[in-house]
Amino acid sequence: MQLGIVAQRGNIRAAYLAEEIRSELPSTVDVLIDPATAAELDGEGTPIEEFENADLAVSIGGDGTFLFAATEVGTVPIVGVNLGEVGFLNAVSPRDAVETISREVERYREHGTVSFRELHRLQATVEGWTSGPALNEVVVHGPRRGHGGGIEIEVRVDGSLYTGGHADGVLVATPTGSTAYNLSEGGPLVHPAVEAFVLTELCASEPMRPLVLDRDATVTVRVDEAARAVVVADGSDAHEIDLPATVRIERANDPVRLAGPSVEFFDALGKLA
Repeated sequence: MQLGIVAQRGNIRAAYLAEEIRSELPSTVDVLIDPATAAELDGEGTPIEEFENADLAVSIGGDGTFLFAATEVGTVPIVGVNLGEVGFLNAVSPRDAVETISREVERYREHGTVSFRELHRLQATVEGWTSGPALNEVVVHGPRRGHGGGIEIEVRVDGSLYTGGHADGVLVATPTGSTAYNLSEGGPLVHPAVEAFVLTELCASEPMRPLVLDRDATVTVRVDEAARAVVVADGSDAHEIDLPATVRIERANDPVRLAGPSVEFFDALGKLA
């Protein structure tokens, strides 16, 4: 079995936990550690792109580390160990990390597979560019938020007009991302078991209420007038678009595969208060 560990960059606690997990696993498990974490441990790491061949991945840190790991490992099942504050993606506490991961390894040894559940992701396409899969959200926005920084948009759902006019931008979020950027913009919380997406405008001049969509819906955002416009997936995969342009947002082919115990959603919500 091959297991890859991605730990929060610059967090020595995360690095030491990665080493503890590696030392406690059977010698028959080939443990790969990302280069930044290995450097903290005075060792040699493995490029994260090589984790795509692993049987299981472990993310140690906050939700940001999990998002990074999920982008890099593709469809490899991931166990999230939470060193952050809220932890909607990381269900395992540091004190339970070794036991939980050892249990997943033992299950793999017995059954030849890892048990997981899938979290759907989004993907944006505009002429000449396609984003990486986004676990939280895709945003189309102008050069900046606030006065003078908006864009003229037309938003359609499966070809039917939803809204149009001037706005700072528009956001499409997964249930996972409903607790992130979407929530700060007044969008609704969506339970992770609901197979849906959320469409939320950003400071529109004549706003429509947020809309919950079927997971197979296609959202198109046409941008006609703006100094410039940007498409951003999960806050990091950004692309400036030539105007006028139409951005297509829909469910990505590859979901995230989440292994280990489930996050207690309502407990995590209590930490937002």
